[in-house]
Amino acid sequence: MREVTRKRLMVFAGTSHLELGQEVATGIGVSLGGVDISRFSNGEIYVRFMESVRGVDAFVIQTSCEPINDNIIEMLLMIDALKRASAKRITAVMPYYGYSRQDKKTLAREPISAHLIADLITVAGANRVLSVDLHAGQIQGFFDFPLDHITAMPLLASYIVQKNLKDVVVVSPDAGRVKVAKRLSDKLRVPMAIMHKRRPDKNVAEILHVIGEVEGKTAILIDDMVDTAGTMVEAADALKKHGALEIYACATHAILSGSAVERIKLSEIKELVVTNTLPVPPEKKIDKITVLSIAPLLANTITAVFKEESVSEIAGADNQT
Repeated sequence: MREVTRKRLMVFAGTSHLELGQEVATGIGVSLGGVDISRFSNGEIYVRFMESVRGVDAFVIQTSCEPINDNIIEMLLMIDALKRASAKRITAVMPYYGYSRQDKKTLAREPISAHLIADLITVAGANRVLSVDLHAGQIQGFFDFPLDHITAMPLLASYIVQKNLKDVVVVSPDAGRVKVAKRLSDKLRVPMAIMHKRRPDKNVAEILHVIGEVEGKTAILIDDMVDTAGTMVEAADALKKHGALEIYACATHAILSGSAVERIKLSEIKELVVTNTLPVPPEKKIDKITVLSIAPLLANTITAVFKEESVSEIAGADNQT
C-alpha cells in the first residue's frame, strides 16, 4: 500500500529576535511553532519543542545579536532537538551570521571563527542555511550543503530611489566593499567612488584617500554592517572635506555597539538606512536611523526553499543562489 504524505512547513524563532520571527511567520501565512526556551540556574540553556515535528520542513530563525554566544548555542540546541525529534529537513535562518568577519587568518595563530561556526551548525544537524549579506562570500564554501545567500540590496536601493536624490554618487568605504558599491551604482545608474582606508587597530578606521568625483554631489555610503560606526563616520567626514553636499549611509546589519549611535548622531551623515536583520532597540532608533524590514524577503525565500523553487528569481541577480 502506497501512502502519499504532504510536506509540512514549520517556522520556529529563538529568543534573539522574536519580533522578526513573528513578522516572517505572518508573511508566510503560518504561526510560529511552540518552543520552550529557558535557563538553568547556572545559565545553561534548556530547549524543548511543544509539538510534534516528525517529518516537517523546519526553519529556525535566530540572528547573531548580543549576547551573541548564548544566541548561537541556543540555535544549535534547537537544531539538535529538531534532529532528535525526526524533523525531515532543518534550515538555520541566520539573518546575521555571527563571527563572519573572522573568515580567514590575517595574522599567525588566529582561528578561522566563521568556519568553526559552520562546523558547529553542521554537527548540530542542519541541512541548509539561509543568511543575508555575508561579510565574505567565501563562507558559503565552509558548508557541504546549500547556503542560500540573499541580499538586502533591492530593499535598500528601492528606498533610495523613493527619496529622489539629485547628483548621486555611490561610495565604497573601503576596497572590500567595491563589488557591493558597484552593484548599487549599477542599480541606481549613477557613478561610484572608492575610499582608501587603513585600520591601525581593531574597530579603528582611518580614511586616507577618496578615489572618484564627490564634490557637489550627494554621496551614498554602502557597507554590509555598522558596528562601532567608526568607518562610516570617518568616511562621511572625509567626503564632506572633499566637497560632498549631503551624505547618506546604507548597511544591512545594524550592530551599533558601544557609542555607535552617539557617533552617528554627531556625524555628517544625514540618514543611516539599515534593515532589521538585528534588533534595533528603541533607545537606538534616533531620527537619523531608518530601519527597513527584511521580513518579506525572508518569508519569500523560505517559501521558495520549501516549495523547491528558485531563490534567485525572488530578487533577480542580486541573490546568490
